[in-house]
Amino acid sequence: MNNHFGKLLRFEQNNNEVKVVFEKQAAYFTVVREDIIRVMVPFFQEHSVSKAIEKNPVVETSYSVLQDEDGLVIATDRIKVQIADDFAVDFYKSDGGILAADYRGERTIVKKVSWETVEMLEAEGHDVSGLKEEEIQFQIVKQLDEGDDFYGLGDKSGFLNKKYYEYENWNSDLPQAHNEDFKALYKSVPILMCLKKNAAYGIFFDNTFRSSINLGKENPKYYYYTAKGGNLDYYFMAGDDLQDIVRSYTYLTGTTPLPQLWTLGYQQSRWGYENTEDINYVVDTYRKEQIPLDVIHFDIDYMEHCKVFTWDEANYGKKGELFASLRERGVKPVTIIDPGTKLEEGYFMHDEGVANDYFVKDAGGNVYVNVVWPGDSNYPDFGRKEVRDWWAEKHRMLVDMGVGGIWNDMNEPASFNGELPQDVVFYDEDRKTNHAEMHNVYGHLMSKAAYEGLKGLTGKRPFVITRACYAGSQKYTTVWTGDNQSLWHHLQMVIPQLCNLGMSGFAFCGTDVGGFGADCTPELLCRWVEAACFSPLFRNHSAKGTRTQEPWRFGKEVTDINRKYIKLRYQFIPYIYDLLYQGETTGLPVMRPLVLHYSYDPEVRNLNSEYLVGEHLLVAPVLEQGVTKRVVYLPEGVWYDYWTGERIEGKQYILKDAPIDVCPMYIKAGSIIPTYEAVQYVGEKPYNKLRLLITPKEGSYIHFQDNGEDYAYKNGAYNLYRFTTSAEGQLNTEILHEGYSVYQNITTVMIGK
Repeated sequence: MNNHFGKLLRFEQNNNEVKVVFEKQAAYFTVVREDIIRVMVPFFQEHSVSKAIEKNPVVETSYSVLQDEDGLVIATDRIKVQIADDFAVDFYKSDGGILAADYRGERTIVKKVSWETVEMLEAEGHDVSGLKEEEIQFQIVKQLDEGDDFYGLGDKSGFLNKKYYEYENWNSDLPQAHNEDFKALYKSVPILMCLKKNAAYGIFFDNTFRSSINLGKENPKYYYYTAKGGNLDYYFMAGDDLQDIVRSYTYLTGTTPLPQLWTLGYQQSRWGYENTEDINYVVDTYRKEQIPLDVIHFDIDYMEHCKVFTWDEANYGKKGELFASLRERGVKPVTIIDPGTKLEEGYFMHDEGVANDYFVKDAGGNVYVNVVWPGDSNYPDFGRKEVRDWWAEKHRMLVDMGVGGIWNDMNEPASFNGELPQDVVFYDEDRKTNHAEMHNVYGHLMSKAAYEGLKGLTGKRPFVITRACYAGSQKYTTVWTGDNQSLWHHLQMVIPQLCNLGMSGFAFCGTDVGGFGADCTPELLCRWVEAACFSPLFRNHSAKGTRTQEPWRFGKEVTDINRKYIKLRYQFIPYIYDLLYQGETTGLPVMRPLVLHYSYDPEVRNLNSEYLVGEHLLVAPVLEQGVTKRVVYLPEGVWYDYWTGERIEGKQYILKDAPIDVCPMYIKAGSIIPTYEAVQYVGEKPYNKLRLLITPKEGSYIHFQDNGEDYAYKNGAYNLYRFTTSAEGQLNTEILHEGYSVYQNITTVMIGK
C-alpha cells in the first residue's frame, strides 16, 4: 500500500475534516466524534456514499492537529491518530496507550511454500487460494498485539472469538453444511471489534466490493484487510469495552427498530407446505397440542410457478380466504419473496420490468438472464429508487390479503447457473456501476424496499426477514442465519453466531430451529428449542425432502418439552420486548455473549456455549448429543438457579444436572424481570397483568408498555414504569410516563432466598 503514498507533505483542515497530502496520494481523516475517526482514501471515486450510514454522523468536536518531523497527529479527548510517511497510521488512547498500530514489516506466510509447489498443488486440483497472491485494490495491515481478541463480523460460522481465522465479505448461497472454516456466508457486515488487555476498539470497513480479513491466520504478528475495489474507507472507534464499540457502531449504522409484539412469538415454517390442507393441519395441530404459535410461513410453494407477487389459487384457495382463516385462529401469515423475476411475456412483473427498464443488464446492454426457482429469470436493479418504489408497491396484493410480514430469500443474489458476472450492469441510484460493487448490498436494498412498502401500506412496524444483507440492514429487516443443517455442530454454532450478529447491530436475529437441511432427531430438536428459546427470532424451519419437524412428529416427550420451552418464551416476551425497546437507543442486542458485560474476565473471552439475555438472565443450554450434565461458568456476582432457586456465588464453574427437559438458566441477584401469562398467541387476551421475577438484593428496572403494533409510542402513547425492590422483596412502582392503559395487576415472585 505504501507505493501509493510516499512522504507526508502537508495537511489542510476544513471543519472536522483533515486532508493529508502525501507525495503520490491524498487521504482524508474526519473527526466524527471524540471517539470515532473516519479514514478515507479515494482510490475509486472522490466521494464515498455509504449504504450503511444514511445520516451524517459528524458532530462538532474539539480536536487538535500537529505536524512535526515524526508526522502528523490528530487528537481528541478520547483518541489520538498518528500519521507518518507511506501512510503509516497508528491509533492511541488519549493517555498514550496503543490501540492499533500499522504493521511495519512485510506480509509473510508462516508456512513457507515455494511457488513451484503451489503450481504443482494447483495442477493436482488442491485449493491453493490461501497461498496465491490475490488481485486487490488495497490492503491495510495492523499489528496483532498479545492479548488481542476479535469479535463481530456479522454472520460468520465458527466460534465467538475470530482470532486466527480468515473471512471474506461476499454474500454467498452455499448449500454445503457450514463449518468453522467457511470464509463467507449470506451476509457482509464488516465490523471488526478488538478487545485488548485493557481497552477495546472497532473498525468498520465500509466497502461493498469483495473484501477479505485475515485475523492472524497468515501470521500471528499481524492481521490484515484487503478489498478488490472501491475506496479505502473505514471508521475507527475507541472504547473502554465492547459495549462502547457496539454503541458507537450502531450510532453510525443505526439501531434495530422496535418490532411488533407478535413477531416475538413462536413461528413455524417448512419448504413443502404445498396446499391449504397442509397449512391448516399444522396450525390446527399446534392449537390442539396447546403449543403457542403466532406465525406460519409460506415458502415458494404458495406462488404460481414461483412467480413473485402471485398466488396459487388451485392449491391455496381464493386470495385472502386462507389468510383470514389463519388470523381468526391468531396466526399471522408471512410469505417468502425472491428477487428473481420469471422471464415470461404476459406476466405483469416481467412486462412492467422490461417496459420500464427496471432489470439489470449484461455488458452488451441486454436484460441479464439467469436461472432460479421460476426458471429463466431477470433481476430488479434495487440500486435505483424508482425500482425500489415499484417493488415496494407490489406488496400491496399481499397486504390486501392480510399478510403479516415478508421473508426475503435468494437475495445474495443467488442463481442456479453460476454467479452473476462481475460486469453485469447495475446502478447506484443515478450512477452506472456493476455487480462487483452492488452484490453485497443487493439484499440490503431489497429489504429496504420491502420495509418501506409495508410501512407505507400498513402504517404498522414492518416485519421483514432477509437472508442476505449488508452493514446497516438492521434498520429495515430481521435476519436469520440461512440454510443450516440438522447437525449437532450447527446447534453449537447458534450461540456464537447470533451473539456476533447481535454485537454487529442485528439485535433481532435467529436460526432455523431444528435445522433446515438433513433430518432432525428427537433429542436435537429438544436441545435446539431450549437453546433458541430466547433468540429474538424464534422459528422452526425445514427443507422439502427432510423429515418433518413439527414437535408432535417426534412423540409425546418431544412435544411436551417443546411446549414447555415455547410457553416459557411467551412468559418472557415483555422482557425481550423491553430489551428491544432499550436497544432502539443503545444499540445493544437481546442475546449477548458474556464478554460483552464481563470484558476483562479471561474465562469468557472464548465462551461459546452460554449467553446472556440482557444483563439479568444467563442461559447455558446443552449442545451435545447424549449429555445430561453440563459445566456452567457463572461470572462475578451472585446468581440464582431459575429452576431450583439455589443461590450460587459467581466467578466459578459449577456442574449442573441437565436431563433432556432442563436448560440451565440463572438470574443475577438484584434482578427484576417482567413476565406475562403464557398464551397461545399474542393478542389471545389482553396483557393487563404483569408478574415480576425478583431475586434477593435491592434492584431497579425500567419497563416499557404500549400497543405493540404501530408508531403511536413515538407520539407518547406508552407507559414507562420504574420498579424498585428491597432485599426482602418489597416492591415500589413509579409510572415515569403514562400514555397507555396501565396494568390492572402487578405481582412479584421471588426466585431464591
